[in-house]
Amino acid sequence: MDMKRRPVVPVAKYADMMSAMGAEPRLRIMRLLLSAHPGGMVVGEIQEELGVPGPTLSHHLEKLRNEDLVSAIREGTFLRYSANAESLKDLLAFLYAECCSRSGAVEPDAITRLCKCP
Repeated sequence: MDMKRRPVVPVAKYADMMSAMGAEPRLRIMRLLLSAHPGGMVVGEIQEELGVPGPTLSHHLEKLRNEDLVSAIREGTFLRYSANAESLKDLLAFLYAECCSRSGAVEPDAITRLCKCP
């Protein structure tokens, strides 16, 4: 019998990404950086918008950066952070493949309807 093997998916990678976004402040940071995509924001702008103390914000940004969810570019004495759209796309594709393609638990059109902005 010819059994088709499913491709090996780096589940641990996606679990770590979701864990990094699982803290409320980091999820707020991700939403903010996505709203500023692709230009991103410097740390002071993020801090002002969210009201997170500097050391705490640095900790959260580092956690997101370690999971490749955000990237940072030095601009003089500032760091400009931006959401890593490719990593997020990979994470969403992983989830989409299971819920909408393979098992059919959610209709694909339902997802796209949820994502449309007014």
